[in-house]
Amino acid sequence: MNTLFEYLVRLGDDSLILGHRLSEWCGHGPILEEDIAMTNIALDLVGQATSILKYAGEVEGRGRSEDDIAFLRFEREYRNALLVEQPNEDFGVTMMRQFLFDAYRKPLFEQLTKSSDAQLAAIAEKSLKETKYHLKHSAEWVIRLGDGTEESHNRVQNALNDLWRYTDELFFENEVDEDLRGKGVIFSSEELKASWSEVVEKVLEQATLSIPDNGWQHDGGRRGLHSEHLGYILAELQYMQRAYPGMEW
Repeated sequence: MNTLFEYLVRLGDDSLILGHRLSEWCGHGPILEEDIAMTNIALDLVGQATSILKYAGEVEGRGRSEDDIAFLRFEREYRNALLVEQPNEDFGVTMMRQFLFDAYRKPLFEQLTKSSDAQLAAIAEKSLKETKYHLKHSAEWVIRLGDGTEESHNRVQNALNDLWRYTDELFFENEVDEDLRGKGVIFSSEELKASWSEVVEKVLEQATLSIPDNGWQHDGGRRGLHSEHLGYILAELQYMQRAYPGMEW
């Protein structure tokens, strides 16, 4: 198994699928400024996916470009976490999903800037600058909605209740992680989860929101086992490349 390729695909797919999800808000934001903000974050994520999947193609050595990897795989070949493929629903759900992901992604990129793989470290350093803004943005909205009106509080609490079950998968590990950790390419997931928990608990406390205590957790995305939502995403995401293979603008 090419462990570096597998890990890069995880990173790239998280960015690609969440970027596509956020792009669905374009023209539908609650206010014009927020419409533009979400669109820009979506562009950042797609840009990250481009860099990561381009490197993945080089590591794989089969001549596949970032576009080939992004658009010409089957559902079971995607390795994104289940969290990022969940539907937008209302604005509260979108911001809660974004916050839970951003709080994970920021310390992850901070770790990866110290990777023994120079190319991955460079991608992480550039992506970290964007992700710091993403986290600030989503955290501020979670606090505003949670500590706002009764309606906004209830909506964002319900969003947290629904999405919390997907958070443990962000720290999924298998032989890929064990191999790359031994080479100094990636680092401890325990430290990563501790950093994530600290930020999440602090923000949710400010937002007057309660972490669900039912213990439910779902996974499968890292192993290619997805929710029904990914199929619909790929039907839209891949349409042009499937209909017109190799098309160039």
